[in-house]
Amino acid sequence: MRHLVSVIGGLQYDICVLTGDYRGRTYGPFEKSLGIIEEIQARLKGPIYGILGNHDSIQMAPSMEAMGIHMLFNESEPIFRDGQRIFLAGVDDPHFYRADDVEKAANQIPSDAFSILLAHTPEVYDRAMNAGFDLMFCGHTHGGQLCLPGGVPIKLEAALPRFMGAGPWRHGGMVGYTSVGAGTSILPVRLNCSPEITLHTLRAMGASG
Repeated sequence: MRHLVSVIGGLQYDICVLTGDYRGRTYGPFEKSLGIIEEIQARLKGPIYGILGNHDSIQMAPSMEAMGIHMLFNESEPIFRDGQRIFLAGVDDPHFYRADDVEKAANQIPSDAFSILLAHTPEVYDRAMNAGFDLMFCGHTHGGQLCLPGGVPIKLEAALPRFMGAGPWRHGGMVGYTSVGAGTSILPVRLNCSPEITLHTLRAMGASG
């Protein structure tokens, strides 16, 4: 996390999204984690949106909101530019707390609008597609963290097709990306699975595309 603080300042982007797991354990104190998040937030440009992961407590949300991180709990927000808009939605943790409501998050989004869903885990991929989302950003899996040569995960800690465990994927008409994350879980080790900060570029398709 300290290294993350040192490298994010030079990134160029329009919107930053955080997809959960801000502390190492699923229980216990989180003040130290909030302190590091505050250091990270100070080096990021707004707007910043976030959701909670299975390692996070709802009690962390007010402090993160006070830092200027807009936390999304089964809700959506329109993002405007040059008279156009897209919708960004986020759901509460689907994996551990099972507090997600994908349908509620999609409820206020017009059917013809381009929409992005933030979900801590890709496990809700089918519900997200059926709810009409065009793009889904998620994490949780750490890409396996401990992988065989070639990045093949030994274990994903999630009920989903293996190809969704890291990087880009597609399900029906929805595109997804599962970040392997920047940290570690349980063991402070990564094997054949480098950490990442992901920069996505969205491009409008032409009339023929």
